[in-house]
Amino acid sequence: MTHFSNAQRMKALVWLSLFHLLVIISSNYLVQLPVSIFGFHTTWGAFSFPFIFLATDLTVRIFGAPLARRIIFAVMVPALLASYVISSLFYMGSWQGFGALAHFNLFVARIATASFMAYALGQILDVHVFNRLRQSRHWWLAPTASTVFGNASDTIAFFFIAFWHSPDAFMAQHWTEIALVDYSFKVLISIAFFLPMYGVLLNMLLKKLADKSEISALQAS
Repeated sequence: MTHFSNAQRMKALVWLSLFHLLVIISSNYLVQLPVSIFGFHTTWGAFSFPFIFLATDLTVRIFGAPLARRIIFAVMVPALLASYVISSLFYMGSWQGFGALAHFNLFVARIATASFMAYALGQILDVHVFNRLRQSRHWWLAPTASTVFGNASDTIAFFFIAFWHSPDAFMAQHWTEIALVDYSFKVLISIAFFLPMYGVLLNMLLKKLADKSEISALQAS
């Protein structure tokens, strides 16, 4: 783990927290929108949520597990509230007007609550799995393992809480199939696209942050 100043760590905390919020809110909206790929039912959220694990893994690698945990707890409640508001206003992909907030939407509330629980479970597991494997000389081992186990716990918890006996007939009927396909796509996308991207971003960020640390040290002296 590279050592950074408190100012650099706080800046990283703010930007990474905002990125987590963006991915969570967009994924909770996109999970309302089913899509069929090669005859399998899934949702558009399967294509956006893997960004969370990329961000978390990079955070643990560069700044360590404590900062990653701070980000997780910092975004949980804002993500819950923002997800409910956005998903209610744009329910099923259609603008409902601000009047939609005057009525409690059980379907959206279950999605937001499921996301709250699953995000915490998946991300904490991801941080701990990744942190144990971070010292391995095989850089790809840690992000791959954290992606597989973190996505598994997140997907199971989310789909069970959100769609078991759901008021939405389609999701209530197909949630187990959608969960399995969703998990498969998340892992496939993460390994095929995000794992190569991870190596590139890790080297780029370490170099950039190291350069900034050197500049700060020179200015201080």
